[in-house]
Amino acid sequence: MKITIIGTGYVGLVTGVCFAEMGNQVTCVDIDTAKIEKLKKGSIPIYEKGLKKMLTHNLNNKNLFFETDLSNSLNQSDIVFIAVGTPMGEDGSADLQHVKSVATQIGHLMQKDLFVVNKSTVPVGTAELVQKEIEKELAKRKVSYKTEVISNPEFLKEGMAVADFMQPDRVIVGADSDEAFDIMHRLYKPFMAKNDRFIAMDTASSEMTKYAANAMLATKISFINEIANICELVGADVNQVRRGIGSDTRIGYSFIYPGAGYGGSCFPKDVQALIKTAKDYQYTPKVLEAVERVNKQQKEVLGAKINHYFDNDLKGKTIALWGLAFKPETDDMREASSIPLVKYLVRQGAIVVAYDPEAMETAQNFYFKGLKGISYVKDRYAAIKNADALVLITEWKEFRSPDFKQMKKSMNKAVIFDGRNQYDAIELAKIGFHYFQIGVK
Repeated sequence: MKITIIGTGYVGLVTGVCFAEMGNQVTCVDIDTAKIEKLKKGSIPIYEKGLKKMLTHNLNNKNLFFETDLSNSLNQSDIVFIAVGTPMGEDGSADLQHVKSVATQIGHLMQKDLFVVNKSTVPVGTAELVQKEIEKELAKRKVSYKTEVISNPEFLKEGMAVADFMQPDRVIVGADSDEAFDIMHRLYKPFMAKNDRFIAMDTASSEMTKYAANAMLATKISFINEIANICELVGADVNQVRRGIGSDTRIGYSFIYPGAGYGGSCFPKDVQALIKTAKDYQYTPKVLEAVERVNKQQKEVLGAKINHYFDNDLKGKTIALWGLAFKPETDDMREASSIPLVKYLVRQGAIVVAYDPEAMETAQNFYFKGLKGISYVKDRYAAIKNADALVLITEWKEFRSPDFKQMKKSMNKAVIFDGRNQYDAIELAKIGFHYFQIGVK
């Protein structure tokens, strides 16, 4: 098929590259000229495992193209995907200005019947909104091309997005016609050779499914963090509690790992957007509000532990930080737990020395730009040299089995604050470390 993807952010780029990998002719369109020129040369603006190799392969095979002019590809395409950003507004709602702008542009440029697919994460009712925006523009032109807006939310995990797209656990499609379901099924069939995981529904249910899925996962994270905090108070070990409840197949182990709170581009934004949607209909989503509140508080837990250990005097203390990204295998720092922690430590007078395999450039150029009190080093062991404490905030693989004996010799004090509960407390005690976890007294 011939496909146009509007937007070359995280979702749009992964979607376009993966469709091209299956032999489709894909044109990705973006108004950012500098980004498009880099993409044409094989340079990608994000770190995502396997994406660069696949992009280069399809550029060379002439399956993948990048343009700034939508009119060049729109009317040659079988399907047009909208994959522009929907940032969180001041009131917590999803900001749909970019989606509306693209819908208007499609209505202004289209010269034939089109299937338009919402790939952006959008609130319930957006498919109908896009449909009306396109039809309004067509009416201005006094033309009557047929268009149907389809909902096809993404379920990509950052760090595993390519694998998730190529082998999806489900493909959710919301539409109103058999023709729409048919073309979407044909498009996704190569990704479901072993098992057809295509789930058809109405557009409102499809849009709601995306928000409900992320809200459920965020709820599990906040729940286990709440349990962790209670465990510390009563003297229980949340790691043992997690194993106990996770063995129940109705609960499972996924997303019940205690830590310093969730972050990223999806969970925080989507939970708040769903809360706003509920309130727009005069319903107070008490569980979702609690999920968000617990997560915000959880991001303060590590800082409080560190401050307490040093008797409320962090001035001049050197704190090594392993990890900056909100999760491993990405350079994304949006809503990362490292952000409030670093800013808190610096405010208290601490000296932060940070290392992350991928996110240091993002931290330096954006999140901590101009921030005094933080420096960056080239490897994990350089970060801990003469440190008064180490804080693990992102569970990259290279942090899983470090040489603790070497670390003890290198550090000023043998102290570890583990924001992801990665290490063996007994092993560290034998070596002589003071070791602090989430949810363990």
